This record gives sequence, C-alpha cells and structure tokens, in this order.
Amino acid sequence: MNNVFKMVKYFKYSRRCTYNLTNAAADCTIFSLSSGYGKCGVSVIRVSGPRTRHALQTLLGNRHELKARYAYLKSIYHPETKEIIDKGLVLWFPGPASFTGEDSCEFQIHGSLAVIAAMLDALGKVPGLRSATAGEFTKRAFYGGKIDLTEVEGLADLIHAETEAQRKQAMLQSAGALSRVYDNWRKRLIRCAAHLEAYIDFAEEENIEDDVVLHLTKELRHIITEIRNHLNDQRQGEMLRNGVRTAIVGPPNVDTAGLRKHTKDVVELEGISRAKECLHNADLILLLTDARELLRNISTYKQSAQDYQTDYLQELDLDANKLLGKRIQLIANKIDLLSMTELQKLAQIDNVLKITCKQPTTDIVQPFLRHFEKLLCELCGEPTAEHPRITHARYRQQLERCIEHIHIFLNEYAPDIFPDTAISAQKLRNALKCIERITGHVSSDDILDVVFKDFCIGK
Repeated sequence: MNNVFKMVKYFKYSRRCTYNLTNAAADCTIFSLSSGYGKCGVSVIRVSGPRTRHALQTLLGNRHELKARYAYLKSIYHPETKEIIDKGLVLWFPGPASFTGEDSCEFQIHGSLAVIAAMLDALGKVPGLRSATAGEFTKRAFYGGKIDLTEVEGLADLIHAETEAQRKQAMLQSAGALSRVYDNWRKRLIRCAAHLEAYIDFAEEENIEDDVVLHLTKELRHIITEIRNHLNDQRQGEMLRNGVRTAIVGPPNVDTAGLRKHTKDVVELEGISRAKECLHNADLILLLTDARELLRNISTYKQSAQDYQTDYLQELDLDANKLLGKRIQLIANKIDLLSMTELQKLAQIDNVLKITCKQPTTDIVQPFLRHFEKLLCELCGEPTAEHPRITHARYRQQLERCIEHIHIFLNEYAPDIFPDTAISAQKLRNALKCIERITGHVSSDDILDVVFKDFCIGK
C-alpha cells in the first residue's frame, strides 16, 4: 500500500523543476559591472559561467591557485597588452555553491571610469565571455534552481525599495518567506493528487482503502481555508510594495477636480468624472472639509464625525455605499481661522485630522504628519516572516484560480455524485499548476519577461 503511493508520487508528481540551463545560454560565460556605475572608491565586476576559471587564469596568470571563497589581493593584467590594469581583491566561487549555481568570481577594483572600462574590455577579450544582459545573473540563479520566482521578485523589490518597510518586506520575500508558504501548499497538493492517482490506477489490484478520497478531500478543505486566510489581507503587501493610491477630494480647489451636484459646464463635468474614477480606484480617500462647517454641523445637528462624513459625501454627489471597504479619512482644513474655544471643541472630535494650508506652521504640520504616518502603517501593516504578505497581483490571481479548481473537484465528489475520477484528477493538477506558476516550477516566457524586465545589468 505505502509502496504503491510512494511509487506513484515519485514517478508522477514529485519531480522538482529541473531547470534547463540552456534557456539561460549557460554555455556562455557572462560578465558585468555589478556595483553602481560612476566614480567611487570600489567597484565590483562579476563573472559567471563555465569559463570563469579560465578568465581568472587569463587576467591573473597561472602562478597561484585560488581557494574558494577567500579574498586575494592580486594584480590584474590585460590579456592582449599584458599591462597591469589595477590591483584589487579577487574572490572565486566554484559552482554549485554560488549565487548562480555556476562557477563565478568577483573582481573588486578601484571605481574610476578608466579602470572599469579597462576591466570590461579585458574580460571581453577572453574567448567564450560576453557582456551580461539585464537580470541575467539572477535569471541563471533561477534556472539553476538556487531561488524560485517569488524570491527573484523579492530581490527585484529589494533593489527598488525606497522605504524601510519596503526593504523589510522585500528582504523577507527574497529570503524565502513566501516561497515556504507556497511550497508547503504545493507539496500537499502533490500528495493529494498522488493519492488520487493511486486510487484510480491501483484501487482494485492493491486493495487500496475507499476512504483515501475522504482523507484527501478533508486535506483540500484545510488548504482552501489557509489560502483564503492568506488572501484576506486587505492588499497590505501590494500597497506597501506599490504605494498607497490616495485621492484628495472635496469641493472646488482642494486637489482633484472639485465635486458638486449641479453644473452644466462640459469641462467641469469631465473633471468631476475623472475625479470620481480616481476616487473609486483609490486605497485611501482624504476627505477635505472646512473646519468651521464641520463644527457648525456637529453642534447644530448633534452629528458624530461619521454622520457628518456620510452627509458630506452626499453633498459632493458621492454614494457612500459605493465606497464601502475603502479607508476614508476626514480632514478639517482652515483651522487657522478658528478661535481658541473652537479649536478645543475640534480637538474633542475623534478620527478627524486637522490642518491649515494657508499657515502650515511646524506645530500644526508635525502632528498631522504623525497621524498620517500612523494611518499609512495601519493600511500597509507590518511585514513579518511568520505571516508574509501577497506582494503581486499575479500571486493573488493564481491563488484564487487554485481555490476555484479545488472547489470544482470537491463539488464533483459530493456524496450523491459519482464522477469520472480520472477527469476530476485533472482539477487537482490544475490547482497544483496555479501554485507552480507563482513559484516558477511551471514557467512561461511571458511571466519571466515581466519579472526580469526591471532588473539592472549586473544583477
């Protein structure tokens, strides 16, 4: 019984993706400047591929054998002129224990434009070497099975990170936080599919228990629950990665086109239409109002800030029901016009930020920015290794499709339905492929082109 399951699992599903290195043109050895281009103290030039050792011998000479992962101070020579180019540190990383999985090395040289140009020219003169294309080192690491596609995209995000929170999230993803979550689901789906295949192929001959389907359907429901919990993140990871789409709305002259119910002006109508479109696509809506008007409505009609906000949206010809689920922040402007008594009353109203655009002094702006920063932190959340966030819309789409395929399978296996088991098994394979498209175990050129398009040359 167990041997049958192991046999089916091994031959049909447990194959890890053995990446075809010919896709990365791995017969060539590539080189490039990996540090930033321009004058600097030290620049790093990276080489990767089967002729890396030959490149080292050509530029350093055959006098010394380099020990793996040790830094050596060496004179570097041009292979044609035999003139010394520079004196710098050289490191040798034999494959597969390297970033790309291939033989690799690094030259850490002085960062003048002349030294860099001479080094690149020297490497170009070594037979079998060529300049790397953008992202090619990372692509070779992916094809070599050193990292999966989520880690590749995490590395790209790390390169482009502009904030501390973005850096932290990208670092966690590049270190495999998301990969471990998805690989766990992948392995469990493989196990479920393998057990179902065994039930199809060997149920009669091997006397496999009928409750095997019952056990795997129970496991599939657990997987669905876990994926749904993962999806139910209010797009925090995507907002942190891409930025919070924010719309500032209100009457005329606050930011987007001023909103009001009655106008016949064609140009203004177009502006209002675009403002509303921006509003519905926004993650955060900053609703700007006059501070005195806010106080007057609350004191006269005994409204809460939430009641006033709903009425104010209606005045602006906005349907509050269509904005459900969006974060709306009420901001009271023109507080420089308020008396001390009015300021005290305004301070007692919860969930209202206060600002003046005419006299933005430090004692007004700083509290506003602190509250606004807190608001953004609440929207984006705090990235953690225990609960990594979805960072790309592509992941979300594939996870939703995965759930759909599992649901189809479970519905076909209702107690009163007797499905074609072989056809239903395909639904599990489709669910598995959805996960594998995220990690890159099932890859396509169009996905890879999107992933690697933003990488810089030398990475």
